Amino acid sequence: MATVSHMPALISPTTSLYAAFQDCRADWGPGLHEDGFGIGPEDDLDSPEGFADWVRRRVRLDHGAGAPCPDERHASCRWIVEDGQVLGAIAMRHWQDDDLGQIGYGVRPSARRRGLASWALGEMLREARTVLGLHRVLIPCLEDNLASARTIEGQGGVFQGILDTGHVRVRRYWITLSR
Repeated sequence: MATVSHMPALISPTTSLYAAFQDCRADWGPGLHEDGFGIGPEDDLDSPEGFADWVRRRVRLDHGAGAPCPDERHASCRWIVEDGQVLGAIAMRHWQDDDLGQIGYGVRPSARRRGLASWALGEMLREARTVLGLHRVLIPCLEDNLASARTIEGQGGVFQGILDTGHVRVRRYWITLSR
């Protein structure tokens, strides 16, 4: 009997995964700390209408390789999905932000320690090189998030230093992208 292999995928946010997204949020618990999703304090994620508006705003400026970037701040947002479950998210800003960096990600607590963050970061770094033509990216993580620091270092991140934002202390890493 053949074994079915279920692999994670990076997909654009979609309203068809509303229930799976809510399950992912519940796994994190209350708050806006789901890194990589781009959730703001004004976002209504509880109602289907508010969720649909939020998803629309996440994907409206997404573009492929060779297409010029729209003339406003935007990001490539991807959900980490496997077997119909939303396991996390990763986003790549299409502009340089010295405080936030260019890539942020998060994996829901029940899906951690499986290498998903490292896999998703590697995929997004390829997109940074091929779609945006970037030669290096800045990736931050909270100073005490040692698992994220190891993930970034595993993808070639070179520690630049600690930034004190006044609210949190953030480790900053540069990753040089191969051609």
